[in-house]
Amino acid sequence: MGQEVQLQKNIGFFVATSLVVGTVIGSGIFMKPGIVISETGNSTYALWAWMIGGIITLASGLTIAEVSVKIPKTGGLYAYIEEVYGKFWGFLCGWVQTLIYGPAIMGALGLYFGSLVAALFHFSPESNTIIGIITILFLGFMNLLGTRYGGFIQNISTIGKLIPIILIAAFGIFQGDIQILNMGSGVRQSFNMGAAVLATLWAYDGFMNVGYMAGEMKNPSKTLPRAIISGIVIVIAAYLTVNIAMLHVLPASNIVELGPNAASTAATILFGKTGGNLLTIGILISIFGCLNGKVLTFPRIPYAMARDGFLPGAKSLSYIHSKTKTPVGATLSQLVIAILMMILTNPDRLSDIAIFSVFTFYALSFAAVFKLRKQGLNHNLYKVPLYPITPIVAIIGGLYILGNTLITKPIDAVLSIVVTLIGIPVYLKLNAARQKQHLSKRAS
Repeated sequence: MGQEVQLQKNIGFFVATSLVVGTVIGSGIFMKPGIVISETGNSTYALWAWMIGGIITLASGLTIAEVSVKIPKTGGLYAYIEEVYGKFWGFLCGWVQTLIYGPAIMGALGLYFGSLVAALFHFSPESNTIIGIITILFLGFMNLLGTRYGGFIQNISTIGKLIPIILIAAFGIFQGDIQILNMGSGVRQSFNMGAAVLATLWAYDGFMNVGYMAGEMKNPSKTLPRAIISGIVIVIAAYLTVNIAMLHVLPASNIVELGPNAASTAATILFGKTGGNLLTIGILISIFGCLNGKVLTFPRIPYAMARDGFLPGAKSLSYIHSKTKTPVGATLSQLVIAILMMILTNPDRLSDIAIFSVFTFYALSFAAVFKLRKQGLNHNLYKVPLYPITPIVAIIGGLYILGNTLITKPIDAVLSIVVTLIGIPVYLKLNAARQKQHLSKRAS
């Protein structure tokens, strides 16, 4: 079977690299610069935060690539954790992704999108949430009609996301005249590099998906690491240049004050009102496409778990529409949770909760490399460069984010932990029911 999969591989280096870039770049580069500057209190430290986040991401991507080629299963993180650590940890990973990570990301993206639309058309700030909810419901409906509709939206938005990045970076660096380094944020608060890096990891999030392409590559042992290194280096360069360009056009304190609207304001300064509006539309297309990708993919996690009987209400959550062949129950459940989160809190808090909730399992997936190496599986496949340094950097980066969030944002951290712990009795009950059902079948 493994040899049969090899014959179907057709992705080369350039396509793989573009997929890496497209997977990672979403809303964070436009939404988070103000948060990063605010947390560090200084533009120079803010740029260092983006660099540190990029290094953690690069190490993480290279590490998870080895895990993915050694465990060529669908399901991503959920499949990796279950294979290496067992069904209990796999369940908790899927549980957290279903109840916190996926909905929180969709909710944050929806609210960011709503805030930019409201600013573009001069709606009241109170309309942000309404616009975000309508957008999520629209994308949910389109994806439920069939994956080809969601795929079409994704293809169009991929082009749109690169245009504002290139234009703001190029024109901002050459036309701006404001000092870039050592500029204060204008906000008096303690220096918090951990929170700043956490904010950048929202922008870098998506690296976990880059290893999923291994099974479709012509030569994963060579193509995958080259694509990951090239793709993430391009993303790091793009993020740094956009931040430098914005700092060259807007004072650091203004970027903090403007928040999510800083990028569109910088575009207006550079290209005038009409040009700024066009670039704002480009940013909206980027966020819209990113949100569409999440609405398309995240419901597959609860669907897979429900199909295996590992979620309450499994029959409804695993329901597939007979005509569209889409996971209706799982998609609707994710949309409902996301909308509740949007109503209850703000997008920055949702993004922090999402990253914290999943990094425990990210760290476990990075550590899986050491267990897989001991098993001696698939020696001829891709191996992470600079082993064991690279996975250690990824693990330390993940643990640092977890520890810092526990200290600086304990309420959000404890909330994520409580939801995770609730999953333990749920697992025990569902697993006991599964075993009982299995025994009754054998007896009959």
